[in-house]
Amino acid sequence: MAVLSPYRLPFPPNLHFRRRTQCRCSITLPSNGGARARSAAVLWFKQDLRIDDHPGLVEAAKFNALVPLYVFDRRILSRFDDEMLEMALFALEDLRKSLKERGSNLMVRFGGAESVIGNIVQQFKVTNVFAEEEVEYHLRQILDIVEETVEQSALLDEKLKIVRWQTPFYDIKDLKDLPDSYADFTKLQLGITSPVLLPALPSADLKLDWGSLPSMDDVKKFMNHHTNVKLKENWSLVEMSTASILRKKLSETRETNNNGMNFKQARKKRPQKSVFVTQSGKIVGGGTDSVLNGLAAYLRNLEGTARDDWQEVHERLRNAESREGASFFALFGPALCLGIISRRRVHFEAIKYEKERNAGFLSPFGYSTATVAAAADAVCSVEWYWLMALKSLNDEVAFSIRIWRWKGHLVQYTVDGEKGPAVLLVHGFGAFLEHYRDNIDGISECGNQVWAITILGFGKSEKPNIVYTELLWAELLRDFIIEVVGEPVHLIGNSIGGYLVAIVACFWPALAKSVILVNTAGDIIPGYGYLQFSRERQTSGAAWLGARLLLFYLRLNIRSIVKSCYPTAAERADDWLIHKMLRASSDPGVLVVLESIFGFNLSLPLNFLLEDSKEKTLIIQGMKDPISDSKSKVAMLKDHCSGIVIRELDAGHCPHDEKPQEVNAIIREWIVTVESKVLQRSFL
Repeated sequence: MAVLSPYRLPFPPNLHFRRRTQCRCSITLPSNGGARARSAAVLWFKQDLRIDDHPGLVEAAKFNALVPLYVFDRRILSRFDDEMLEMALFALEDLRKSLKERGSNLMVRFGGAESVIGNIVQQFKVTNVFAEEEVEYHLRQILDIVEETVEQSALLDEKLKIVRWQTPFYDIKDLKDLPDSYADFTKLQLGITSPVLLPALPSADLKLDWGSLPSMDDVKKFMNHHTNVKLKENWSLVEMSTASILRKKLSETRETNNNGMNFKQARKKRPQKSVFVTQSGKIVGGGTDSVLNGLAAYLRNLEGTARDDWQEVHERLRNAESREGASFFALFGPALCLGIISRRRVHFEAIKYEKERNAGFLSPFGYSTATVAAAADAVCSVEWYWLMALKSLNDEVAFSIRIWRWKGHLVQYTVDGEKGPAVLLVHGFGAFLEHYRDNIDGISECGNQVWAITILGFGKSEKPNIVYTELLWAELLRDFIIEVVGEPVHLIGNSIGGYLVAIVACFWPALAKSVILVNTAGDIIPGYGYLQFSRERQTSGAAWLGARLLLFYLRLNIRSIVKSCYPTAAERADDWLIHKMLRASSDPGVLVVLESIFGFNLSLPLNFLLEDSKEKTLIIQGMKDPISDSKSKVAMLKDHCSGIVIRELDAGHCPHDEKPQEVNAIIREWIVTVESKVLQRSFL
C-alpha cells in the first residue's frame, strides 16, 4: 500500500507516498506515459466531496482511465444524522455535475466498500485506488478491510496500490517533527500551503453503468434495511432529548415548541441562491461553489450588501454566535466534515480577503474583522487536532489511541479487553483518559472490557469554540455509549466526571448498569423541591478575564495543586502527569474551556440524580480530599441517599490514581456483584 502524504520526505509539489508499515523509503509512481498511461485508477470519495483543492484527484487524473466512485456504505453513513445525509446528497449531486462538466462522471454504488471496490478493480484492471487518509477509528477499519480485500482479489501482474492521500496544510516533512505543545508548534512559524489546481480529467466511458443518485427516502430505506433491528429496539427506550427529559423530570409547566419554530423557519421563503439547502436552514451546504459563496458572505459580514443570499448568511451568523467566533463552525462545520470545502481553501480565502482590506498586507497585530479571525483560527485549530490525532495513532504509547468524531469534533478514547462487562471511565476537569493509567489494565484483567475517553475540551481531544456545559458533556457520553460501545456500561467518573456519569444514569438509565462515583462533584440537597435549571449559558466579560487569570495561575502552580490532591502518595503526581497537563494548557481553545467554569450549573443535586439508581451506585471517597469536605459529604450521602454503597479511603481527590490497586480491587468486586444480580434477575 502507498500513502500520499505531505508529512514525510520530499514530495512534488504537494504529494508524497509512504507505506502503512511506516518504512522510511518513499514510493515514486510512474510519470505520465509508460505503465501509468496503460493503467486505470479508482478515486474513492468518502468525506472529500469536492474537486476543488483535491490532491488525490490531481494525482489520479494522471492515469489513462479514472473511475471516480462514491459508495453508500452503511458503516460510514450510520454516523450521519438526517441533516448530514441531506447535506451529503446535495454535495454528491454537485460533485457529479462538476465531474461531468470536465468530461468525467461519478460512479454511485450501494453496499460494502470492499465488495464494490473489489469488483471494480477486477472489472477495469485497476492498479491504484486513491482514498483520503482518515483518523476516525471506524473509517480506518473500513480502509484496512478494503485494502486487504482488493489486494487479495486483484488478478493483475502489477501489484495493486492503495494510495492514502492527504491535503497538506502546514509544510511539515515528517509527523515526528510535530511538537506535542501548540506553543512550541507556533514557534516554528510554518507556512501554510496553497490550494492545488485541478488538471484535465480522463474522459468517462459513456457505456458504463454509472448508477443513479438516490433520494433521501432511498437512502433511509437502505439504512433501515441493513440496521441491526435488535440493537435498534434496545436503544429505542433511550430518550434522546435532554431538554424534554429536563422538562419531564423538573415538572416544568411551560414548554417552548422548538419543533414548531424549526418548521416555520424551514418553510420560510429563502432567497433563490440560498446557501442553506437543508430543511433546517441552519447550516451552509450544497456544492463547493455554494459553500464558497456562503464563506464570501460570512467574511464580508461588516460590509453592506443588497444580495438576499448574503443577507441571509449575515442573519444566520448573528443567530449562531453563541460566543465570539462560534458562528463559523456552527455554519460551516458540516461542510468541512464532509469535505465539500478543504480547510486549506477556507484559510486561503480568509487571508485573500484580509489582504484586500489591507492593501495587500497582513497586519502583525491580528485580523481586521472578527469573521476573518473566526474562519482562519477555526481551520488552523482543526488542523492542529487532526495532526495530533494522526500522530497519536502512530505513537508508541501504553494505550492504543482511537479517534471518534462527535458533532464534527475529534475525541480520543481507548479500549482494553475484548469481551466481558463494559466499563466506561470518565476523568475529571483538566485531566484525560491517561489519568486512569493504572486502572484500565487493572480493571480489564479480570474479564471486563474497559473504555476510557478524553472528553471534548481536554487532553488531546479537540477544544472547539463552543459553549461547554455539563449537559453537553453528558450528551457526548450518551452518544459514545450508543455509537462506540454499543451496550450498557458500568459508569465510573472522578470529580466532575462523576457528576457527568450521574446525569447520564439519571437521564438515560437504560445505558447504565451501575454508577461508581470517585470523589464526585455535586452537592446533596436535603428535601429538594422544585429545582431551577437553565440549559442556556451566557458568556461574559468576567468569564473572559477570569479564564485568563485562572490559566496563568494554574500554569504557575500546577505542580503544587496536583500534589495536594495526592496526600498519601505525592510521588504519583509525577513529571509525566504534570507535563501532560501543561501540554494541554497551551492548546488552541483551552481558554474557552476554562470560561465554562464560570458558567457551570451543578444545581441538580446528587440525591436527585441518583434517585432511581441508588441500589446500583457505589461511592468511593478519598477522605483527605483538599477540594471538598469529605466527612460532611459522606454523612450527607448516608442520610439522604439510602441504598448506595460507600467505601472510604485514606486518599485525596484522585484515589483511583493515588491508590490504583486498592481502587481496582473495589471496582472489580463491585462489577462482579452487580453482574451476578443482573444474571439472577434474568432467570426469574
